[in-house]
Amino acid sequence: MKEMPAPARELLNAMLGEPFARGLEAAARQGFGAPLAEIAIRYAFTDVWNRPGLGRRERSIMTLGMLVALGLPNELKNHVRAGLANGLTPQEIEELIVHASVYVGLPRAGEAMQAATAVLREQGLIDGGNRTAAERGLL
Repeated sequence: MKEMPAPARELLNAMLGEPFARGLEAAARQGFGAPLAEIAIRYAFTDVWNRPGLGRRERSIMTLGMLVALGLPNELKNHVRAGLANGLTPQEIEELIVHASVYVGLPRAGEAMQAATAVLREQGLIDGGNRTAAERGLL
């Protein structure tokens, strides 16, 4: 990939910041995994996230729910950041995870809550007094 398409660059800059967009673009240029990074840029961030019909906020809610269900905490962290940029509040993210727990189980929801807590702390949106299950010695 020579250059990231403008719609993907604008979306990624808005949701995850310019350093993330540059990093993904660099990953798509060369090396092991470059084809996967290019697919993410072209398909997910150029075509799907930019489709009409749902706003970024709604897409973030849907994406977070699926990542909780799939048990993917590292990817969930990126999408918590994106969700915040797309207008979700920490309380809405917490409620989304609580709601998902009924359908996907407490272990997956617990992993998601830990990932979300890490990002919310990083962003200064919650303080260190909010302890995770691992920090309480429960995991």
